[in-house]
Amino acid sequence: MRTLVEIVRQAGVTDPRLLDAVRATPRERFVPPEFAARAELDAPIPIGHDQPTSQPSLVARMIDALRLSDTDEVLEIGTGCGYMTALLARLARRVYSVERHADLAELAMANLASSGLTDVEIVVGDGSLGLPAHAPFDAIIVSATASEVPAPLVEQLKDGGRLVMPIHERAADMVTLFAKRHGRLQEQRLLLPACFVPLVRSPPDPYSNGGRTGPCG
Repeated sequence: MRTLVEIVRQAGVTDPRLLDAVRATPRERFVPPEFAARAELDAPIPIGHDQPTSQPSLVARMIDALRLSDTDEVLEIGTGCGYMTALLARLARRVYSVERHADLAELAMANLASSGLTDVEIVVGDGSLGLPAHAPFDAIIVSATASEVPAPLVEQLKDGGRLVMPIHERAADMVTLFAKRHGRLQEQRLLLPACFVPLVRSPPDPYSNGGRTGPCG
């Protein structure tokens, strides 16, 4: 069976720092114990609350697009069990993550602590509002879909900063890289179609089923 490093490399990720981060982060620590045997598969895994982790190749490609440096401060929206958070923490100076569900936030903190990753702060709250107390951020990554980037996230991104988020379209959620220039968000490139849970600001939207590449259906 291919390792996750091999899977991520074959998905097009060549950044040695990111590949090292994948190698140093056993995914089985970041999924429910009953699914540990599936952790090396390039597939979503249920984590409760009707949502899954995203597949590792998708996570890696989203992070890769941010081109993080070890001086960056990153905002993550959607902590889940902390797998993406762990990869970000190995690449950036500090990671702030917002999770809607308190039990997942608590689990993610325990998972990160057991992996020796301490430069992370997880906050329970509405991800669409960002985290203004710690803004501005060099990079923002969103693991939930909406029809547009919420205005607070645009405001909290540094000028010259990068943002990756799935934008909901008719057939799929299109993972998109943006950059902020002169105070405005500019689309840089489309990364890939995927399928994510909705970014919840009110009752959940019915269209999305989360965490895998390819058209929704």
